[in-house]
Amino acid sequence: MKSLTVFSRSLSLKNKDYNHSSEGAVFPASPFSIMVGKEIADHLRSWRFIVLLSLIGLTFFGALYVSLSNIKSAVSNTQDPDRLFLYLKLLTTTDGTLPPFHVLLSFLGPLLGISLGFDTINSEQNAGTLTRLMAQPLYRDNLILSKFVSAMVMVGCLFVSLALLMIGAGLLITGVKIEPEEVLRIFAFVFISFVYVGFWLSLSILLSIRFKQTATSALTGIGIWLFLTVFYKLVVNLVTKALFPDPAFLAPQQALAYQELISNFLRLDPSQLYTDATTTLLMPSVRSLGPLTMEQMAMAIPSPLPFKESLMIVWPQVSGLLAATVLCFALSYYLFMRREIRS
Repeated sequence: MKSLTVFSRSLSLKNKDYNHSSEGAVFPASPFSIMVGKEIADHLRSWRFIVLLSLIGLTFFGALYVSLSNIKSAVSNTQDPDRLFLYLKLLTTTDGTLPPFHVLLSFLGPLLGISLGFDTINSEQNAGTLTRLMAQPLYRDNLILSKFVSAMVMVGCLFVSLALLMIGAGLLITGVKIEPEEVLRIFAFVFISFVYVGFWLSLSILLSIRFKQTATSALTGIGIWLFLTVFYKLVVNLVTKALFPDPAFLAPQQALAYQELISNFLRLDPSQLYTDATTTLLMPSVRSLGPLTMEQMAMAIPSPLPFKESLMIVWPQVSGLLAATVLCFALSYYLFMRREIRS
């Protein structure tokens, strides 16, 4: 992925790369900034990233087209408390031909993160460039940090660009002014998507450090994604049915605790955390992510929640995604710093 010749030349000639301050002082570019820039350039020239970018772009514009085609019926439904949030409807409205974009992103996000990180370290070692790279005047942690930061910069630019394109398309086609709360919810959705892809990126970097072959790390990452996406819910349902009694024979309070237990097990899956958080933010009328009693629903008024209240509901999910991302990257950092690098 990295051209050692170009990178070594950048380090050896780094006294020609300067940052000029307002006072006229000249500072040499740091090796870390050179590495991040080189990694970003490698991503932009990579066919792998171009294919994934095209795939995500096609799904985004397809979901946006379906939403725009059905936006009139969505905003005219008087029974829907979210009908006035036009730009949120662009991300959630569908006629069944194509899922909403946030649902598609829950499947495509892991592929994006895994593809950007499964060969970050082992490809360098297999090519014999890792030892030569470490011989350059730079810190070892700069290498793994630049790999992670450059990929996250690409992901962040991608998601922010898609959000701005969606807002711009909505302004041009509908002519309706976007509300500040909608802007907050859309960019909160972008941030959660950014963290979600960051978890899979940090996990793939960890697998790249753990396994020597790039094929092994890629297959392991895809296997973990498939297990969590397809089989994990089946395993949870089978285990709970085998260990716990039938909910039909339980008292109301026991049945409520039973459903809450299943929900807590399902939330060990990052995709479930992402789905819960994005659904709550993009649909302001969602008031709870757990089971509700009839007493709680009896006095509830069907109206959208303020952004602050929705954020408080999804804060445990966002904290879980952030904690999982930090844990995976911290473990990757620890293993790489203690790793013995040989030619």
